[in-house]
Order: sequence, then structure tokens, then C-alpha cells
Amino acid sequence: MDLFSDYRERRSDSPYVESVQAARVAKSGSTIRPAEVHWHLVVARYQGQTRLVLAGPLLGSGVVSVPEGAKILWIKLKLGAFMPHLPTRDFLDSETMLPEARSNAFWLHGSAWQFPDYENVDTLMNRLAADGVLSYDPLVNEVLQDRPQELSARSIRHHFLRATGLTQAHIRQFERAQQAAALLQRGASILDTVCEAGYFDQPHLTRSLKHWIGHTPAQLSQTDEPG
Repeated sequence: MDLFSDYRERRSDSPYVESVQAARVAKSGSTIRPAEVHWHLVVARYQGQTRLVLAGPLLGSGVVSVPEGAKILWIKLKLGAFMPHLPTRDFLDSETMLPEARSNAFWLHGSAWQFPDYENVDTLMNRLAADGVLSYDPLVNEVLQDRPQELSARSIRHHFLRATGLTQAHIRQFERAQQAAALLQRGASILDTVCEAGYFDQPHLTRSLKHWIGHTPAQLSQTDEPG
């Protein structure tokens, strides 16, 4: 039985948000979660209480446990979206619960903000940006799209560390692992995936997927090849 039910996902009209997801926990349990390079705001409603967690990038795969009956809203920020008053490097591999202001609001940067729901996430994000709490560095996406830049490598590195807390190389390694996992799940062979995703050999692919995705190639593959 899947842990989650009533799953929904949508794109966002906000220039700061990649996607919005919502689900209810149908059964208590644990599941493997992949590494992550995006920041998230996670709203959890459980037993009459609402909490908002600021989740920084996750440097490797891991296990997450969820309680039955919880309703969870995941707000995935775009790469390059960040909060200038928070040092990004301090939030790597961490989840910070923001203090509750009242039953329907949380504190952030000295102000109370209403907890968002699936429909009004974009409104909250735009208000945070207007108040200077949320910002966006477009250079991160431009570099990842291989668009020419006049800045030095050192300046580009500074932009990445300030906006994401991560290096460009770290993000590209994660994205390559995502590409490989998608190929395997679509039925590509392990050897074809090694070549197409640019790995040295099958052990290299296996180490990468175990670290970033939390599964071996054989576990992800739709074929019967051994991992």
C-alpha cells in the first residue's frame, strides 16, 4: 500500500516556485527520499496543528517517516530562489521548523504570515518577495542552461553558493543521477544508461544512484538486468 493518497501536483505561476504538491498520509511508515538541490517549504497539518518547515538542500538520499492522517503540502522553490537574510550554507541537510505566530500563521523574518494552502501558495511567495524575504538569482539557471556568461568562474561560484548553498558541480551531478534514474524507469538498459548519462562504467552509475536517488540501477530498471 502506498503511504500517500489524494496526491496532487501543479506548476506555479510564481517566478520563485518550481512546483506545488499536496497529499494525505494514508498509512504510517517510512520511505526512501532522494537527495535534493532545491529549497522547500513544507506545511504539515496533523491532529489539529499546523507547522511549516524550511527544508534546505539534502546532500544525499535518506529515509523519511510520516504519521497516518497528516496532510502535507510541499512548496518546491526554483533553483536560484533564496532568502537573503538566511545564510544558505547553514541550512544544508537541515529542516528548520518556523515558530507559530497564532493558529493560522507562522513567524518569518520578524513578521507573521498566514499558512498557505494548495491554491494560494503563489500569493504567499509573491508577498514574501515584495517584502524582501524572498529573492531570485537568474544567473543560476542561465549557467545550468549553458548560456555564455561574462563573469569569472569565481564570481559564478559565489552566485551559486549564495543562492543555493551548493556548487554548480554538485547540482550537475544530482541532475545527471536524476536523468539516469528516469532512463532506467522508462525501460532503458543499464549499459545504455551508463553511456547516455555519461558515467564511466556500471559501478560508477550504481554508486551515483545509491547516493543521490537511494536505489540501485536494478531497483530502478524496468528490465531484468542485474545491478
